[in-house]
Amino acid sequence: MGNIRTTFVKRISKELIENHSDFTTDFETNKKLVSEYSTVSTKHLRNKIAGYITRLMKLQEVQA
Repeated sequence: MGNIRTTFVKRISKELIENHSDFTTDFETNKKLVSEYSTVSTKHLRNKIAGYITRLMKLQEVQA
């Protein structure tokens, strides 16, 4: 079974990708960018968003 992510995590991730083109397929880089570009209150939530962004970027890379 796959991971289930909340609508909040998906919405924030997609908005960040649309507004900023700096994201890569590296989780550590994305983690720093998420904390820089958003006002996420907890480390756990920041990591969830960065992980989902990393997954989306890897999917875009495969499709291209």
